[in-house]
Amino acid sequence: MVKVTLKDGSVKEYSKGTTVMQVAESISAGLARVALAAEVDGEVTDLSTVLDKDSSLNLLTFDSEGGKHAFRHTASHIMAQAVKRLYPKAKLAIGPAIENGFYYDFEMEEPFTPEDLEKIEAEMGKIIKEDLELEHFTLPREDAVKYMEEMGEPYKVELIRDLPEDAIISFYKQGDFTDLCAGPHIPSTGKVKAYKLTSIAGAYWRGNEKNKMLQRIYGTAFMKKSDLDEYIFRIEEAKKRDHRKLGKELDLFDILEEGPGFPFFMPKGMILRNELENFWREEHRKCGYQEIKTPIILNKDLWLRSGHWDHYKDNMYSVEIDESDFAIKPMNCPGGMLVFKRKLHSYRDLPQRMGELGLVHRHELSGALHGLMRVRCFTQDDAHIFMTPDQIQDEVLGVINLIDDFYRVFGFKYHVELSTRPEDSMGSDEQWETSTKALMGALDYKKINYRINEGDGAFYGPKIDFHLEDTLGRTWQCGTIQLDMQMPERFDLNYVGPDGEKHRPVMIHRVVFGSIERFIAILTEHFAGAFPVWISPVQAKVLGIVEKHNPYVLEVQKRLEALGIRTE
Repeated sequence: MVKVTLKDGSVKEYSKGTTVMQVAESISAGLARVALAAEVDGEVTDLSTVLDKDSSLNLLTFDSEGGKHAFRHTASHIMAQAVKRLYPKAKLAIGPAIENGFYYDFEMEEPFTPEDLEKIEAEMGKIIKEDLELEHFTLPREDAVKYMEEMGEPYKVELIRDLPEDAIISFYKQGDFTDLCAGPHIPSTGKVKAYKLTSIAGAYWRGNEKNKMLQRIYGTAFMKKSDLDEYIFRIEEAKKRDHRKLGKELDLFDILEEGPGFPFFMPKGMILRNELENFWREEHRKCGYQEIKTPIILNKDLWLRSGHWDHYKDNMYSVEIDESDFAIKPMNCPGGMLVFKRKLHSYRDLPQRMGELGLVHRHELSGALHGLMRVRCFTQDDAHIFMTPDQIQDEVLGVINLIDDFYRVFGFKYHVELSTRPEDSMGSDEQWETSTKALMGALDYKKINYRINEGDGAFYGPKIDFHLEDTLGRTWQCGTIQLDMQMPERFDLNYVGPDGEKHRPVMIHRVVFGSIERFIAILTEHFAGAFPVWISPVQAKVLGIVEKHNPYVLEVQKRLEALGIRTE
């Protein structure tokens, strides 16, 4: 017998070899109908998983992230199977579940058309009616390579060859279709009732523009048709609000082919941008911040000292000056370290709050670029707070209050995540534990509900992330508070304590807008271009009914402009 501890803490005994689905059926027929996947000892897995030892078990429905992921991952396989049935020469690349849906990349001789999507959807319907069981099996690496070569799938062969020689390779089979896949998946294709293929796009293999351009089909799937209909409505509304479309129509900003990922701001866009930056400066002044400006280009030694060269080099642009290596800054923080280090500070001077609207550059793959949301250069509203250890909670609370005030001005709701130590990180376990507990303590003090995001912290410290919710219910990660005990150590930062000795300060990295460009994109879509009057590029329009009124129209416009009202 094996003991199974359920989510509610109850413990049930089952025969060794019982499957997760059999456990669900023993609890209730209703639960078995809606269960899609399960967490066994914290790992998301199929319902066909056999329980051969004492385990904790959490059954996942569509209401959970794990359940949605498995459901939509299976929908992706159904779509790929439909494509292979209709276009046997298509080559399979990858097809994961993503937020709000799924996609699959294919190599095709001819581009997909909207009419093709209709055919693929119809074929998916047939596969769903067949209610094909998803069967999981594994092969040794070389057998897996041979299997995919026989099937004529070169992209799958490449993926398998990248795995260790002793790897056991996982596959899923449904009817006449087999795919390289780690899973998990739902039990059968028949559970996918409501689905829609939403768009076609190009995507370079592995996101590298030097590789072949593939065709990507996006789709989504839900348990209920009503949920699908609501989602499609939101998608159509999002298209109308797309900041790339409105940016051109309102003459705010654009991205030109001469500078992919490097945005241009037009006069009206600069008004919007300047109003946001002026607001940022005024609110930070009230909260005791001093503004600084650091160089865009700094030498390699600085980035080695900060750790960015080792942990972030692939995302940095480098340049040679006078036979020495320099880098265009991807982050503002090392410059902030140098500003603090210029002179010795007393404990009486702390906290020191230094803010910067700093232009940073990061190399993003071309396939990841998206309007102002994902660019290669942007202005980050960074601030770095240097403090004594006993000031940590007050300073974190101060930043939380500032971020909350900012978002309320724009009418945004938000939720909070606490991200913990990633695999690629600096510092001792003790430092990370102290930092993480400090952030948790501040959130608990404010009675803020938060979710733990394991392993997603910065390489130098844990962080609190603020996710805005817009009018369409989409969430955007903007504000962040990162507690850092590493940078002060690496830069040998000090302050003189009350004992007359040198001590190491603690530091907070934080942003409110995040990226100014991205925040403008979010505002544009949130307000559908109808911005609040105080940031609107045009605050009033004067219209003459007949031509003879034109002189008076111009006079009214002049008077309004004289009052500081932006007028057309």
